[in-house]
Amino acid sequence: MHNNSVQLISENKDYFEQVYIIGGDGTQRGAAAIYEEIRKRGMKVAVVGIPKTIDNDIAVIDRSFGFTTAVEEAQRAISAAHTEAESTENGIGLVKLMGRYSGYIAMYATLASRDVDLCLIPEVPFYLEGEGGINEFVLKRLKENGHMVIVVAEGAGQELLGIEKNTSTRDASGNQLLHDVGLWLSAKLKEHFCATKGEGLNLKYIDPTYMIRAIPSNGSDNVYCTLLAQSGIHGAMAGYTGYTVGPINGRHAYIPIWRVTEKQNQVNIADRMWARLLSSTHQPAFIKPHKDDNEPQQRASD
Repeated sequence: MHNNSVQLISENKDYFEQVYIIGGDGTQRGAAAIYEEIRKRGMKVAVVGIPKTIDNDIAVIDRSFGFTTAVEEAQRAISAAHTEAESTENGIGLVKLMGRYSGYIAMYATLASRDVDLCLIPEVPFYLEGEGGINEFVLKRLKENGHMVIVVAEGAGQELLGIEKNTSTRDASGNQLLHDVGLWLSAKLKEHFCATKGEGLNLKYIDPTYMIRAIPSNGSDNVYCTLLAQSGIHGAMAGYTGYTVGPINGRHAYIPIWRVTEKQNQVNIADRMWARLLSSTHQPAFIKPHKDDNEPQQRASD
């Protein structure tokens, strides 16, 4: 049973009085476990979560620290892929970006670059063959422009590679092990293009994963980090514990840790941002047509 309010502490003991835990959704779950153990032991220790992950997959808050830096750096990889693609006949630049369960980096980098023709994220299942599939779209775009750029999040299309959700195969950190969707998609596109056109496909695959993770934060994230730090410290000094700091609708708040670990923040494909991406790339929505699509549909109000 969770307490919906942030807890207050008052007494001092001979141990750490404040613990600041910085990281993503997994780290915040760890912070929640530490807080619960401290509470069971009756220790007067403030436990504060600081949301830091480039994936932007922490729920409730507007964004996590590191996200805008990741999007900015991802644009450089996309720009390089575009240069490679347009410099050769039937050129494709394929960029794999981070995003195990959430496609925020891929979506925002696509919208920011405006050079991307196709963006694939974990929240949207896609398919290769048939009407409205990737193969059809790639052939159409190459015929029109002679080149294209594809961005794929690392967690996209895993079901096509034989990885089922909630599988027991996990790494040391508890994350589901993934296949390399970029290499798989590269091979599939080359195979289809060769079989269809009888010629080779000039595809350049770029995986900038750790280049994006390891760079210094940009100005926007630096300012944001300062605000998170000050907000976290002020709460602890005021006697609060068991909370994560972060902005909600632009206003910084103290959020019970359990609240941000209930679920992961994922792209809402019914939201306007995804609609804007579809409008920008003109990519298929990956909705397979049904046999009765041409039949009159009964109105919900009838």
